[in-house]
Amino acid sequence: MNKNLSHRRATINDVDTIVNLLLEDELGKTRESTNTVLDQRYITAFHKIDIDQNQYLMIVENGEEIVGTCHLTIMPSLTFSGKTRMQIEAVRILEKYRGHKIGEWMMQASISYGKAKGASIVQLTTNKKRIKARKFYECFGFEASHEGMKLYLSEE
Repeated sequence: MNKNLSHRRATINDVDTIVNLLLEDELGKTRESTNTVLDQRYITAFHKIDIDQNQYLMIVENGEEIVGTCHLTIMPSLTFSGKTRMQIEAVRILEKYRGHKIGEWMMQASISYGKAKGASIVQLTTNKKRIKARKFYECFGFEASHEGMKLYLSEE
């Protein structure tokens, strides 16, 4: 595979491709919308992300082909004496390119992005069912230091 990798900020035209990447995931198949027409909730969410300067919805391209995505959030904080954190979410690589080191490239690019934005802590969560993902993140030095919790609120 050509390693002509680059990343850029997602545009509204990328949302359909991002949703398809989410759907390729074993857990995403059960929680994402599978409608053939893009669900308006994705478009609304994209616009909220796009206008927030602390959000970076990353698109990874190999040449002109979109091969991956992740969502980075810069979070100023008072904890740790006012250190800034970066949250990494929704890490996805196009299925046919998994195992080609694109994920490693994307994680390095994400960490570099966080450093450039002043982050001194990078954090992420991964579902306990994702054993391979956890091992992947551990290769970058991530540690399972906390127990994550979620409360799902009903949609209004």
